[in-house]
Order: sequence, then structure tokens, then C-alpha cells
Amino acid sequence: MTPGRAVDASEATHHQPTAPAEQDRANAFPAWFPPSELIHLVYLSNLLWQPVFDPTSSWVDWAVVAAVVVLFVPLYVASHYLDRRVRRWALVATIMLGTLATLVNVGASVLFVYAAAVAAWAHPKRLVQWQLGLTALCGVLVVVSPIPWPYRLWGMLPSALFLWLIGRMVRGDVRAHAEAERLRIDNVRIEQLATADERERIARDLHDLVGQSLTSLVVQAQLVQSLVAIEPTAAATHAADLEVRARDALVQVRSAIDGLAEVALDDEVAAARRTLEAAGVTLVTDLPATGEDRPGPLLERTLALALREATTNVVRHAEATTCRITLGRTDQGWRLLVRDDGIGGMTDEGNGLRGMRERVVALGGTVTRDGRAGTGIAVELPT
Repeated sequence: MTPGRAVDASEATHHQPTAPAEQDRANAFPAWFPPSELIHLVYLSNLLWQPVFDPTSSWVDWAVVAAVVVLFVPLYVASHYLDRRVRRWALVATIMLGTLATLVNVGASVLFVYAAAVAAWAHPKRLVQWQLGLTALCGVLVVVSPIPWPYRLWGMLPSALFLWLIGRMVRGDVRAHAEAERLRIDNVRIEQLATADERERIARDLHDLVGQSLTSLVVQAQLVQSLVAIEPTAAATHAADLEVRARDALVQVRSAIDGLAEVALDDEVAAARRTLEAAGVTLVTDLPATGEDRPGPLLERTLALALREATTNVVRHAEATTCRITLGRTDQGWRLLVRDDGIGGMTDEGNGLRGMRERVVALGGTVTRDGRAGTGIAVELPT
């Protein structure tokens, strides 16, 4: 009953089908819900004690058990969702369901233990307040429950104790998870910053190399000028050689710079506009103006590469007439949305989108895809 931090991997592209086993699992569960968490639903068996051992129980008691299970399982799945707002709504709904059901079946107090586990993730800093509130609620239900004594106490007391134990255990998991995630993201950022430093060093070395090559070309050009008047044939030969050497140097420099230069978001937007217009797609943009708050170099590179892949998919697969690119601030960081009015649909994930997701997830972000009314790919990165 431990909601964990899930990573949204619902996106896909139009090629590279997944293995059958992976596809079956993806169809069975949402991408952000770990199927291993289903084992914790075994504690719902506490609902069975009353209808099994109460000689006065009837089909109504069994109907209550079925109704609680049917209503709680979606709340349990929702409590694992990445968005804390969804978890908080699931927490409140779980408490309300537990309160109503416990008045009829004292075993339903086990829902308060689930609620304590969810509170540890949704409100880690206020977990004790939630536990005190849940304990007080158990005390009130013991007093007002129509279930005979001492059965109401026997049913409530274990839940009141375990909501403290489980809540503390889950809070420890929350802290360990947060620390591991922070270290992982820090390591990725350090690695990428080291790569950026190395790229700059190579660029500086390349600049020195270009300076030396240009100096050599200038010297040869001066030689050609001095030979023009006295030996035109030799000057022409040197001029032809000078042109060949200059073209070779230009090709090598361009090739090297293409591999070393940083990827700028504005450049990718301009390239996307040219590519989309060549394909007959109208581009509409909503971007922060130059000089306004913009993403840092690390985030900008990741967003630019994501934009390149998303617009490439629009040209290749969407059959769209219009594409909109939106970049803006969120409460946690930055959000890039690329949406088209094409055929839409959800197909298997390909290498391009997989690579995009890996880069984004490595920085603690998410990639989501919406295949309704065209296709929308949203990339969110925390600052």
C-alpha cells in the first residue's frame, strides 16, 4: 500500500512495436502504476471477517464488501499517480469511503491504514497531523458504530495501531526515494555539465586549429599574388591548390562544428518552421519573448532536442495542416507542448520518442502523449 513516484511513459511513435509481454502489461495497467503494488490489496480481506463470522449476516453484508472493493480499487490506483493533487483527492475519497463503510462493516477501517500510506506521499511534512486525525476518527467511529461491543473495538484497534506503523514506514520510503532521486538527477546533471565543458574545450581547440589553417591559407594566397605578375602559370596552379585546401578545410570545420555546437531552442524553432512549411504545415508558436526568462542551457538543449523529434514526427506521420508549439513556465519548471491537427491515435513507441523520454526522465521530467484530435506531445522539466 505504498504509492511510489511513477514516471509517465504513455507516449509512443508510429514504429518499432514492443514485445508481446510488454504490450500486454501496458494494456493491463496505466504506465504510472506499478503492478507489483496490487499485492497490498490483500489487506482488503479484513472486510470478510464480519460477513463470514457474524451469524446474522445476509447478502446485504456481502454486497457492502463488493461495493467497497469496487469503489476503493480505482482510488488505490489513483493514489499512485504522479500528480500530488490526484493523490490528495484519492486520500480524501478513501477516508470518506472508509468512514461510511466502517459504520456497516468494521473491517472497512483498514482503509484508514491505506489512507495513512497515501498521506505519507501526498503530505509527507504533515503526516503526523493526518495520523492524529485518522486516529481520532477511529475513536469517534468506535463510539457511534452500531456494531455490537466488543467487535467494533476489535475491528478498530488494529487499524488505529497499524496506520501509525505503516505511515512511519512509508515516510521512511518517501525520504529514501527522494534522496535517491535527488542523487540520480544530480549525477546526470554533473555528467551533462562535464560533457558541456568538454565540448567547450574541444571547440576552443578547434578554434586554434582553424586559426592555424587560415594563417596557412593567407600565406599561400600572398604567394599567389606575388607570382601573378612574374609566373602566371605557377600562380594559377597555386590558386587552384589554395581553393581545394580551403574547401576541404571548410568541410572539415563545418562537420566538426555540427557535432560540437550547442543546440539552441530558437534555432530549432526556425528549423522546424522551414521543415513544416516545406511539408505544407502551418506553424503557430507561443514562446517567451527574447530577453524574458528562458530555460537554462541544460534544459534548453533537452527541450530543443525534444522539439526536433516532435516536429519530425509531425512531418512523417501526422498528415496535419497546422502545428502549434507552446513553451511556458509551470509551478515546477518548464513545459513544452507540440500539438498538431493530424490523424492522431496511439501507436507503439519508437526509437526517437524513447530517446526523448530517456533524456527528459534523466533530468526528473516527464513526457506525455495525447492522441485525441491530432497528436500532442508534452515535455515537462523541473528547474
